[in-house]
Amino acid sequence: MSGCENIFLKGQVASDFDFYKIRETVASYASTEEGKKLLLSRESSADPEEILKLKQLGREWSLYLNSRFPSALKPWPPVREIFSALKVEGSSLLHEQIFALGLFCLYADETSSLIKTAALELEIPSLLNIAKSSPSMENAAKLIFSVIDVSTGEVKDLPGLREIRKRIASLHREIDSVLKRYTSDSTLNSVLQSNVPVLKADRELLAVRADHSGAVKGIVHEVSPSRQTVYIEPEEIVRANNQLVQEEFNLQAELKKIFTEISERLREYCSDFTVCHDLMLLLDSTCAAARYQAAVGGVFAAECSCENEPPLILNARHPLLGSAAVPVTIRFMPEKSVMIITGPNTGGKTVTLKTVALFALMNQAGFPVPADEGTRLPFFSSVFADIGDEQSIEESLSTFSSRMKKIAVAIQHADSRSLVLLDELGTGTDPLEGGAIAMAILDSLLEKKAFVLVTTHHGVLKNYGYTNPRCVNASVEFSAQSLRPTYKLLVGVSGESHAIDIALNSGLPQEVVVQAKKYISNQQADVSSLIKGLTEKHAELEELVEKQKQKEAELSQKEFKIHSREARILQKEVELAQDEHLHSSAFLRETRSKLENLVRVLREGEITREKTLGVKKFLSELTEKVGAQEEAIEAKKENLKNELAALEQEEQKILQNGIRISKLKDKKNISSKKSRSRISNSEALKNAEALRFENSLKKKNRNVDSLKEGDEVFAGPEKRSGVLLRKEKNGLWQVQFGSMKMNFPENQLIPAKKDNAPATGSVSFVIERDFDSEKNTEAPKYELRLLGMRCESAIKELEHQIDLCVTSNFKKFSVIHGKGNGILQQAVTDYLKQCQCVKNFYFARPEEGGSGKTYVELI
Repeated sequence: MSGCENIFLKGQVASDFDFYKIRETVASYASTEEGKKLLLSRESSADPEEILKLKQLGREWSLYLNSRFPSALKPWPPVREIFSALKVEGSSLLHEQIFALGLFCLYADETSSLIKTAALELEIPSLLNIAKSSPSMENAAKLIFSVIDVSTGEVKDLPGLREIRKRIASLHREIDSVLKRYTSDSTLNSVLQSNVPVLKADRELLAVRADHSGAVKGIVHEVSPSRQTVYIEPEEIVRANNQLVQEEFNLQAELKKIFTEISERLREYCSDFTVCHDLMLLLDSTCAAARYQAAVGGVFAAECSCENEPPLILNARHPLLGSAAVPVTIRFMPEKSVMIITGPNTGGKTVTLKTVALFALMNQAGFPVPADEGTRLPFFSSVFADIGDEQSIEESLSTFSSRMKKIAVAIQHADSRSLVLLDELGTGTDPLEGGAIAMAILDSLLEKKAFVLVTTHHGVLKNYGYTNPRCVNASVEFSAQSLRPTYKLLVGVSGESHAIDIALNSGLPQEVVVQAKKYISNQQADVSSLIKGLTEKHAELEELVEKQKQKEAELSQKEFKIHSREARILQKEVELAQDEHLHSSAFLRETRSKLENLVRVLREGEITREKTLGVKKFLSELTEKVGAQEEAIEAKKENLKNELAALEQEEQKILQNGIRISKLKDKKNISSKKSRSRISNSEALKNAEALRFENSLKKKNRNVDSLKEGDEVFAGPEKRSGVLLRKEKNGLWQVQFGSMKMNFPENQLIPAKKDNAPATGSVSFVIERDFDSEKNTEAPKYELRLLGMRCESAIKELEHQIDLCVTSNFKKFSVIHGKGNGILQQAVTDYLKQCQCVKNFYFARPEEGGSGKTYVELI
């Protein structure tokens, strides 16, 4: 790993933890030979930034590999050495080198393009950053493949090569023709050893029997070792072969010239080649790590700090054991920097140490670890290990001496970022002295705040783990029934060695085992009983925890069902509201049409008894319809109320089990509220106030004290949007609507703020406020344009406009009829004079159109 500080591994080489074997496995997933070579040279690093980058890229590659996008990496040929040759001034690359460089450029651009496309759907910011920072190789690839065919790798038929190749092809045909004449001549069957020409020294020759060499005139180029065959070049093709040699030389000279020219032009891209190649190798190596992660079912470990968050390894599997590996969970406790692991031999204590060491090395090489999601590991600046027997005859070191030498190095160099692994600490010497030395070693490492894992059989170290607040005991579980280890690590409980049981199971005579038990003191027996009791209590606790997890899972399922039912009820509520809205809309459209007809009838002529009875009959029928609709809605609401009651009962059951379920928002108000639109309709019909609208904006939102000239406001009962011009002496405000100006009191003006926007669809009777909310609803116009229309059509439009204004409570509008010959102007004036709904009408000011425009005010 170039640019990274190598992890300080003392006392044990990385190969002892199988790190290099894992590295070879990861390298096998690389797409290119250069990527594989890079991975095979990678060592564990203590540079956190570099490792974080490698792991983040690995996580993003894992996301990419599990997506629908195709493979982004293609195996380009090795090109690193080509860059060095290209940097030499005046150098010329070979044909194969130029083609390899072209493929690299092509694949690099394809990789960047695929990553950029995938980044539109996937969260891969680090990969995208590399793709964006990679220099474009498009120009270099175009240059190379303008000369070399991308599919075959052959040099294209360029003008300078075309004539030479034609002459070479012609000479080949001439030579083949002559040779074919010889080989197809039946009279020469006894002369030729073979009917197939032989290529010797780049020339095609005839294999002639030595005793008939005079039958073929030509030049003898070679004699077989057995002297039975003579290789002769017939004199008819000597000249052609000579010319062929010359043309081949010319062809190579021309190719050399082309390659030299291309090499010179490619030299300017040297820096881009190097940058792009480094990035591509980074992508290849991290993608290989992601493929390895998928193969072993591992994860890229999360980061943590030993001081703030303890390491955690969930269901760790040794990567070399494959399916035979027994998952081990190693939970380190907060504020505990030393773990003392005890238990029987062959129980997995040493394997646990090696697994932790291997995972630390893999994690700090940017590799995934074969464990479950949630695994977290800190960064270590150094690793010290004393595992196994390394006594040295040459150095006159016993087992104990060699171990003390390595432990001395650990004590000398360890710090708060060090990982120290000590196997069978305190063994190899007198147990009393060994135990004392072991405790002193742990005291020293605790002072240095190193992270320490220790395995031991010393009972005194078990007591040390219980009495020291920064230590924790752990043990590998042992089955008393099968007398075999389960390889499960129990944190917080020290374990027995079970030496006697294992000895008996291994074949030690029964009488020897019985005698051994007699030598065990009562005190030791009491300790064993205590440990056994603690182990049983730990097993009971684990069983309770497992049952609790099952109960939580069942409650979670019930909670999910409750939420699902809530969702269904909410959906019903929405469907009910939508259904109610559809009926209301149809009801409003039908009623509006009838009301318009009634208004027109009432406006025409005198009000008679028949007309009055017709109106009363209409109102009575309308009231009955509204009542029927309200009864149907109340029935649906009753069904919804029953559903809510059933849901409430289920929630109470769940609440008794300790799970709090969120209620439906405002569900208590669902069954009690009446539809606002229905209440308004009912009340309007009962009071027969068919032509009056509700105010759609609440008075509490008004702020008339802040009105000033130039403000946008909603004015009048219609809440039309306009701009304040000035305040008159009588207290009224003049408001401009387009080209119209009208005066309004302050209590009819509302500032046009976002939260004061008039609500659409709110009415006191059956007509919606938003004229554009329905396809079949037509709104009156502020300005009616009649220009270019015939009198009859214009009067019909004016009559329709007045009808719309009456039904919409629209008090004022303007008519543009133009001046012209005055015919249309006179017709409009005559109609307005006789219309009973018109209160006043007058021509506009000269600057607004004068007599070509008329303002109309309605009653």
